[in-house]
Amino acid sequence: MISIDVARALRLAGLTWHPVSGDFFSIERPGFENDVFTVSNMAIETHEFDTGTILGFNGTTEWALDSLALEDALWLPREDQLRLLLGRGFTSLQREIDDGPETFRVISEIHSEPVSHEASTAEGAYAAAVLALLQSHVRRR
Repeated sequence: MISIDVARALRLAGLTWHPVSGDFFSIERPGFENDVFTVSNMAIETHEFDTGTILGFNGTTEWALDSLALEDALWLPREDQLRLLLGRGFTSLQREIDDGPETFRVISEIHSEPVSHEASTAEGAYAAAVLALLQSHVRRR
């Protein structure tokens, strides 16, 4: 799972979230710093209104939070979601185990140029590649 800091950087770079069942998220409020939640058709559902998207906490009687505005939630995209966000620009994921720690490298293309991003996890490498892609779109505007 990507870190909260990386998820915040992705959101700041323009990544938008359209919640679906199975998505992970955290709550951007004091007291929830170490909690991760999962959107589920049984427990946490998305409700679309003219005013925005609300995450409804259904059947959680032990919890005082009934709903949460999407703006207060921080999406923690999974590895498969990050890979999909790269689209056709995704080339490969490489795992390297040399004498040092395990490293993952995502090779992708940004504006037809090959780029490489490394991290200690596959999710981290994918997230770095998505962040670079989002930032490249901002720079080209």
